[in-house]
Formats: sequence, structure tokens, C-alpha cells
Amino acid sequence: MSDVKPLDSAAHAKFESIPVAALSKEKLVGFYRDMLLIRRFEERAGQLYGMGLIGGFCHLYIGQEAVVTGMQAALDKGDQVITAYRDHGHMLACGMEPNGVMAELTGRRDGYSKGKGGSMHMFSREKNFFGGHGIVGAQVPLGTGLAFANRYRGNGRVCLTYFGDGAANQGQVYESFNMAALWKLPVVYIIENNQYAMGTSVQRASSETHFHRRGASFNIPGEEVDGMDVETVYRAGTRAVAWAREGNGPIILEMKTYRYRGHSMSDPAKYRTKEEVQE
Repeated sequence: MSDVKPLDSAAHAKFESIPVAALSKEKLVGFYRDMLLIRRFEERAGQLYGMGLIGGFCHLYIGQEAVVTGMQAALDKGDQVITAYRDHGHMLACGMEPNGVMAELTGRRDGYSKGKGGSMHMFSREKNFFGGHGIVGAQVPLGTGLAFANRYRGNGRVCLTYFGDGAANQGQVYESFNMAALWKLPVVYIIENNQYAMGTSVQRASSETHFHRRGASFNIPGEEVDGMDVETVYRAGTRAVAWAREGNGPIILEMKTYRYRGHSMSDPAKYRTKEEVQE
């Protein structure tokens, strides 16, 4: 798979012309540390869930760590992040304290939502992390609203709005696309295509499986990115954030990634073939 597959040749050429600074050894080591932190945190969360110390829903981010790590490195101070229910990795990438996140997962008062939000509903204004949302696709209009506020205030900030391949079929996503394109809002829509909407594969759930094309009818350019390669994510993310910040309007990044675990801790993932698991 190539790093980036363009939707529109002119937009792609403009996108590719945006400069990206070379990655230093220190930066790459930092990427590794951030991804390792997310992986180890999620493994521990899975263990605690199995022990009955984490209640409710728990959706692990194992396998997708490169996406948030590379994208977060592309942001400036004050830029915002909003996502869905598979959110632990996004919180940690934003700089939220692992102890505070774990305290929330285990229902403690020193958690980010005082122990009342659990896995899916944590927020940190200090770190510009706006959730954590349990309703599929609900964060997309909210992220669009954050971008609208940024443009209204003229503060130069960009909002990263994450959602999955399953949420990409929700109607409110396209309402958001329309408004974002009309008003040229500074928003980067990041579709984390982890190949499954709960237990349904992309091929069975979506008639158009090239999700970076979903904004075509709204004249929103899209790029397909290897979401398993943190360097590729960083380069695409840096260009997309610059694109939005410079007043070009919204852009879609489809991150081709893979969810190693089930949809949630209650999902045994038996819908995967033996060959797929071994691969």
C-alpha cells in the first residue's frame, strides 16, 4: 500500500507541497515511547477489566497507537481533539496523566470526570481534549462546532475530529461535512478505518470502502494514509493541519489501521477467520 492515495490531483499536489520538517532521532524515540505507553496502558486496562475493577464498557486502542501519536505531534498548542468511545489512546497522546485516566476507569474521585464518566466520557479543558463520546458519530458535529468557534474567534486553532469507519455511515457526519465546507472551517476529519464496525467488516457495512472519498460531494479533499506507520501519519497530519490552519477549509484523512482486540472487552472477536488472526 502506498503512503497516500489522492482523491483530487490538484488538491493532492497542493497537499504534497506543504513542507514537513525532518524527524530527528529524539522525535522518533519520543514517538516510540508514546506508542509504548498507550499499548502498556491498554494492556493493563484489559487486565483490570477482567479482574472486575473496571465496570461498564471498555474499548481498547491496541493496534491503532500510531494514529494518535503521529497526529498529536502535528498540532500546535491550543489545537483541539475530539473523538468517540475508543478514546484512551487519544487522552494519553494529548498529555493527560495516565494515573488520572486509570482513576476514571476504575471509578475513583480523582479521575478526570470524578469517577462518573468511565471509559467513554472523559474530558480535559487543560489539554484541549473534548471527549470521549459514547454515541456513534455524535462527536463529529461537536468537532465541527469547535472548528466554527475557532474561525469565529479568529484564534488560528485547528480541531482534529476523529471517528471510525462505522460512524462514517451516520447522517450527521455528512451534515457536518456540508457546513464545514460551506464555511471553510479549520477541521481535520480523521477516519480511523480499523476494518471493523463492531463485528461487521468494512466490506459488509459500506458500499464505498475508500473513506477518504466520502467528502467528494462537498468538495472536501481526502487522503488515504498508512495508519500503521507513525512517520507517515506525522507527515500527512502535519500537512493536513497546515491545510486547515491556512484557511483552505476541511480535509479528510483516512487512516488505514487495524484493531487487534475485539470491539470491546465483551467481544470475543470470533468473526475473524483463523487466517486473518494468524496474519
